[in-house]
Amino acid sequence: MAKIIAISNQKGGVGKTTTAVNLAACLAEFSMNVLLVDIDPQGNATSGLGIEKNRDRANTYGVLIGESTLKDAITKTAFEGLDVVPSTVDLAGAEAELLAADNREYILRKELESVSEQYDYIIIDCPPSLNILVLNGLCAADTMICPLQCEFYALEGLSQLLETVHMVRTRLNDRLSFGGILFTMFDGRTRLSAQVIQNVRQTLREHIFKTVIPRSVRLSEAPSYGEPITKYDSRSAGAEAYRNFAREILTNDGRKIHIRKKKKR
Repeated sequence: MAKIIAISNQKGGVGKTTTAVNLAACLAEFSMNVLLVDIDPQGNATSGLGIEKNRDRANTYGVLIGESTLKDAITKTAFEGLDVVPSTVDLAGAEAELLAADNREYILRKELESVSEQYDYIIIDCPPSLNILVLNGLCAADTMICPLQCEFYALEGLSQLLETVHMVRTRLNDRLSFGGILFTMFDGRTRLSAQVIQNVRQTLREHIFKTVIPRSVRLSEAPSYGEPITKYDSRSAGAEAYRNFAREILTNDGRKIHIRKKKKR
């Protein structure tokens, strides 16, 4: 059975989708079979893996409103071991359409159960909000990871997010755990980044990953080429940081790490 990880933070611009895409790619690189589920109407995780946001293709919007199954929406990527369920802008209207639906918070969870045995990990890229789409992600997940940027307002809204996780755990999904905080956009040239990390570690009792993701032009460029950082610039600091993050995840889960052998052309 796959371990399901929701990547979530209601704040935008924290490296959430960058983390979802590159964690998924690194886990696949380490011989895991991975499914990335894009439930963000912006669809950046979809395009970040080189998949066109096509309304005519089965996608997460169709899955949530019952027009298609998740199995039908799974799309192969150009990267071995990594599949994606793409998103489109139509997903922005899903919340209104789901208002009257029965068990609307559990739609994604039920669909993922049908494919869980095919994957080692399922990564859910949640939108930067606290709405029915995020609730679907959290109700489907075993654990939630929160990317947190190394900036002055890093803690803004974090307590609300943690309260939401607690609410989901007690009322909707008792298997949900808080996987931890991943610091992103770290700039070693400034005192501020180091101070933010220190303050968060002193303030919160939640788990904090050892890996810190650096601020990187290469990480910012990779999505425009439809590639994870491990493909766009495999030797960059950003690529190595996300590999270290994937190693942490695998080690914490007690899984062995094997580099996937590249197929000969």
